[in-house]
Amino acid sequence: MSSQDISYLLKRGVAEIIIEEEMAQLLRSGKKLRLKEGFDPSFPDIHLGHMVALRKLRQFQELGHQIVLIVADWTAQIGDPSGMSATRPMLTIEQVKANAETYMQQFFKIVDKEKTEIRWQSEWFGKFTLTEVIQLTSKFTVAQFLARDDFSARYKAERPIALTELLYPLLQAYDSVAIEADVEFGGTDQKFNFLVGRELQSMMGQTPQQCFMVPMLVGTDGSQKMSKSLGNYIGVTESPDTIYGKVMSIPDSLLLNYLELITDVPDDELAGFKKGLENNNINPMELKKRLAREIIAQLYDQKAATEAEGHFERTVQRKEVPADISLGTKSVGTLQDYLVKNHLAKSRSEARRLIEQGAVYLDGKRVTDLNFTFPKDTIIRVGKRRYIKST
Repeated sequence: MSSQDISYLLKRGVAEIIIEEEMAQLLRSGKKLRLKEGFDPSFPDIHLGHMVALRKLRQFQELGHQIVLIVADWTAQIGDPSGMSATRPMLTIEQVKANAETYMQQFFKIVDKEKTEIRWQSEWFGKFTLTEVIQLTSKFTVAQFLARDDFSARYKAERPIALTELLYPLLQAYDSVAIEADVEFGGTDQKFNFLVGRELQSMMGQTPQQCFMVPMLVGTDGSQKMSKSLGNYIGVTESPDTIYGKVMSIPDSLLLNYLELITDVPDDELAGFKKGLENNNINPMELKKRLAREIIAQLYDQKAATEAEGHFERTVQRKEVPADISLGTKSVGTLQDYLVKNHLAKSRSEARRLIEQGAVYLDGKRVTDLNFTFPKDTIIRVGKRRYIKST
């Protein structure tokens, strides 16, 4: 690889690499690297925030390196029995397998399945004895693990920390030993765990893995990291129309960040966009459309991107009713109940909020009466993009 290619790979869309110069030397050496990517099947949905690391994996994969996808099926079945961690529910093996299948369907929208090695954590932990667990825990101290930011904050606040939670970084580290990882990929929130992996590999006679960390993508709300639980996410399996519409809601201030992290728009073009925005020579809406097309073309194809743009321009910008509008149920009951029954709101409280905030239109007119009734063939619009026709 040329120095320019290495620089692009290690700089674009990257937050930190430990140790960057060693990583560059590995790339120059021509060695086929084993790239570790692990996932917790407790929550299998992938959004654009995950796509930042997955795109980087794909770039390495295209250079001939080996991705090793680890399904954390063993730890997912343990969960957090203390109930202190909502992010680690205890799962059955059937739930784990179902979630893993869902995850991989999404994962392989971005990464080449044929060039990926899939490993299940239970391959090694399923055979672990109590002796081996104790030997593993003897290699680190409690003080070392309490140095992790979230553990440290909870300890100082005298909030409980389950012993199980202290084990997870160690188990993740052993995954690196089991597959002999050269590089581990993930977000900056995984830094502590990655470093434990480096140290454990060194203790066990392996070359310490490189820690490759990507930035945390800010969600569509413009303030917090993208998360399904916060509702500020764009899912990789959502429809092209939905993805396009959600991209339009991204704050202008995040446009360049999104273009850098989840598209292949060249750096010199990004520099031009930055200058154009600063000089007010570029309309942010045009950049949002470019971003939406780039994302959809990656996840689907160019045709889907073009069609989604046409749908947005017709239904949102020109406020035309979609030709393929979905049919709802009969127009019985109140407007509030109708929205819930037809999945335009998740609950009566959400339906109430949407109506009272003026987000619901009937035949193009805003309606704020919760008990409003209407005849058949009424066109109902919620927000800018969701339409349904009563029957």
